[in-house]
Amino acid sequence: MRRVKDSSYCVNATSISMAGIIKRVVSNYNEFLKNIKDPIVDTWPLMGSPGPMLCIVGTYLIFVLKAGPKMMEKRPAFQLNTILILYNAFQVFLSIWLASLALYVNYEDLIIFHGCTTQNMPIQRNLQKPFLQSAWWYFVAKIIELFDTVFFVLRKKQSQVTFLHVYHHTITAVFSWCFLKLLPGQQGIFVGFLNSVVHIFMYSYYLIASLGSKYRKYLWWKKYMTWIQLLQFGAMLCYLILTLFMDCQVPKVLTYFFLTNVVIFIYLFGDFYWKAYVKKEYAKKI
Repeated sequence: MRRVKDSSYCVNATSISMAGIIKRVVSNYNEFLKNIKDPIVDTWPLMGSPGPMLCIVGTYLIFVLKAGPKMMEKRPAFQLNTILILYNAFQVFLSIWLASLALYVNYEDLIIFHGCTTQNMPIQRNLQKPFLQSAWWYFVAKIIELFDTVFFVLRKKQSQVTFLHVYHHTITAVFSWCFLKLLPGQQGIFVGFLNSVVHIFMYSYYLIASLGSKYRKYLWWKKYMTWIQLLQFGAMLCYLILTLFMDCQVPKVLTYFFLTNVVIFIYLFGDFYWKAYVKKEYAKKI
């Protein structure tokens, strides 16, 4: 009988403990939304509700995975040479501009540069207007980048529509919306800046490639693009872990989500690099 009572006591204690944890998480999240969430964001294009964003992403997935390949099955591939040149040039300048937005942030106000000792959130209010506007443009950029895959399909390059490619574009578009709408945090400044810098190199590569075969000699650095992306994720990983170890007063939910996806991206990009370069070079030596 005593064992039954002890077991029952442990179950009750665990239930109370879990209920307390859940209550605390909900309370902290509601308090965070009260202090940080800006209602003006709701009035911006595509930000009123998740419906428009989900329709765009859903249409994208249907087209690149099913409808597009079916449509192109018996048609010749579109060349899209001029469109690709203009698109990639636009993306280079857009990425430069997005990266430059980080220069307008007053880094003296960032909690991490105060040694993460600030116990309240008003400092983030100083970031709201420029920070949220930058986050909205970053979200728009992620929506525009969905055309990367659309162009692959129209050019009948379906082999390039990989899980890595589609997952990367889908998750960044959805999360950019969720970040701006629900959980803006200072971690996003560093993550967005790094990603924009990497995209400068990436779309510069695509721009040169779209100019034609005579420019291929300038694309010797193709495999280093994956290096740059992996270095980006490594830097993000170190930064996000630092905010946790220093117990910075930033939304932990956001940090853990960033961390989870960074680890996933490191695995996916690392696996791609291994199969595309390391494994092939090793096979040649044998």
